[in-house]
Amino acid sequence: MNKAVLKLENGLCLEGMSFGYDGPCSGELVFSTAMVGYPESLTDPSYEGQILCVSYPIVGNYGIPAMTKDEWGVCLGFESEKIHVRGLVISDYSGKFSHYDAVKSLGQWLREEKIPAICGIDTRHLTQLLRDNGTLSASITPSEEGIPPETHATLGNVRGRGPAPLGGVERSETVSGGIPSSEGGNLAAVVSCKEQILYGKGGKRVVLVDCGVKHQILHCLLQRGIEVLRVPWDTDVNAIDADGIMISNGPGDPAACIPAIEHIRKAMEGSRPIFGICLGNQIMSLAAGASTYKMKYGHRSHNQPVRMCGTDRCFITSQNHGYAVDTSTLGSDWEPYFVNLNDGTSEGIRHRSKPFFSAQFHPEASSGPTDTEFLFDEFISAL
Repeated sequence: MNKAVLKLENGLCLEGMSFGYDGPCSGELVFSTAMVGYPESLTDPSYEGQILCVSYPIVGNYGIPAMTKDEWGVCLGFESEKIHVRGLVISDYSGKFSHYDAVKSLGQWLREEKIPAICGIDTRHLTQLLRDNGTLSASITPSEEGIPPETHATLGNVRGRGPAPLGGVERSETVSGGIPSSEGGNLAAVVSCKEQILYGKGGKRVVLVDCGVKHQILHCLLQRGIEVLRVPWDTDVNAIDADGIMISNGPGDPAACIPAIEHIRKAMEGSRPIFGICLGNQIMSLAAGASTYKMKYGHRSHNQPVRMCGTDRCFITSQNHGYAVDTSTLGSDWEPYFVNLNDGTSEGIRHRSKPFFSAQFHPEASSGPTDTEFLFDEFISAL
């Protein structure tokens, strides 16, 4: 393996070894505390434009399975047909994988898809830095000579001095250290399908607004006998004959999805059931008149506890989002559906009289716990 450098917008540089594609990348550096599920995470379109730091120390030990598809042409074991993260940061890379499904190593897969990756980084300390300072723009670059002495930070002295301060960095087209900013633009438009795709046959049809849909969402509908019409993110769903509307997960700022917001706002004048997941929750909330905001570091893990509002029912959920809904801005026709028990942020909304509801977490839970998959049954029962 060759040397590589992880450089953050606050000037901190960390040296490690490249085990993926030997090329540069830049993006928003975010962390996930999930212990398993790297094939699913790396192919999750919600990570478009981001460099993923995995806090769990051992990654790659069970390799990568073959990319197979089910009878509907939907990927099994992956959340899309390609890797969406721009780069990967881990502590210990297991090149010698062991699993009966594995056909290649994680490093081989990353090289095939030209995704840079760096190991030998103290990812738990890096996670603490992101927790304290918020997400940062970063870059991974190959380096034969290592880090210049004036910016060098070994794992030991970084741990000793604590997280480097941001110092009021203003994000623009280029942030401190010459790293291109990963913010701005409509990332949902980048990852959405470009034409309509029909899956399955059933007595009920759901039109799925694809803002970066995870394939397990498709599975959860198809396995329940639903016909799914997957449409691009800006499609006018009001012109489509379907029994219900689902708005998928996806990357980026929900406020950039203006056509989707307008179409859902019009759909809410009717009574067809509407179900939003993750970014879909935020789009629904904006359509309902609420506002959203960027979180300090987001929720990306398999162990986020949520409570169903008005009850004592609690669930462990899988999450991947960097924006949240301000439920105090909801109109009187709406109410909070779930709340996060760690920080009190919104985890979903529902209409008081119409069959409209949403979840900020991932009820399809791939990867992660399946505690809340019952929401698909509730949606289907309302069709």
